[in-house]
Amino acid sequence: MLLRELYYFDPKTMEPVEDNTYEAEDDISVITVDDNRKTRLTLKDINRARKASDSHREEVAKEQEFIKQMYGQPPEGAAGGL
Repeated sequence: MLLRELYYFDPKTMEPVEDNTYEAEDDISVITVDDNRKTRLTLKDINRARKASDSHREEVAKEQEFIKQMYGQPPEGAAGGL
């Protein structure tokens, strides 16, 4: 787990905000040692996992674009002071 996954900041105000990607009321599946049945995924669970995966891919793509911009080759005319 990454540290930035624990804290969420609003990019405009840089204030900590509540994470809306996790819903505690949906997390009711408590499994004990005595449970020997397999848990079943519903279509709602599968759809939620797909949406989370899609949003994660979008975040990674944005981060990669930012990194390419930050560390990429500067344009020819922008060569500094040589």
